[in-house]
Amino acid sequence: MPNLQPVIPSADGHRRFACSPAAVVVFIINQAEELLLLSHPKRNGAWEVISGALEAEETVLAGVLREVREEAGAQLRVRPLGPVHIASFYYDDNAHYMLSLNYLLVHEGGPVVPGDDMAGSQFRWWSLEALAAETAEVIIPRDMWLLSRAVDLYRLWKDERLDLQPNHPPLIRQK
Repeated sequence: MPNLQPVIPSADGHRRFACSPAAVVVFIINQAEELLLLSHPKRNGAWEVISGALEAEETVLAGVLREVREEAGAQLRVRPLGPVHIASFYYDDNAHYMLSLNYLLVHEGGPVVPGDDMAGSQFRWWSLEALAAETAEVIIPRDMWLLSRAVDLYRLWKDERLDLQPNHPPLIRQK
C-alpha cells in the first residue's frame, strides 16, 4: 500500500515534511482541580472534553480557543497552560495519520453555556475521584490517564503566565 500521507517541500526543496490533519482535545480545569466535561444528548449520556478539528491556517492555540467558544460558550474565560500530550492515530482511509493535540487550559471565570456544536448538552465539573466513584463513561479522551496527566500538569503550571506563541502573527487573521 502506498504512503497516503501528504507532504510539503521546504522552500529550498531539500526537505519533505509530513502534512497531517489535526484534532484538538481541550482539558479545562478549575481552581478546585475539576475537569469540565460535556454530555451531548446524541451520545447516550457519555462525557467528553471539548474537542474538534484544527482548521486550515489556524494555529493550535487559535483552534483550541475557537473550539472552547463553539462548545462551551463565548463567556467562558480561560488561560492557556500548554500541551498535555500529542499522538497520532488512524482516522479514516483519507486521514491515516491524524494528530491529536491535547491542550490544557485553566478556567478563569464566566459561565459554561454549551454552544451550537454542543447544543442541548449537559455539563459538569468533575474531580478525578468523582469520575472513578461514579464510573462515568468518558468517550473523549478514551485514555483516562490523560485526565490524570492534565490535573498533574495543572498543579505544576497553574501559576505560570507564559507567552505560548511568541513572535507569531495574531491568533485570528483579519480578512
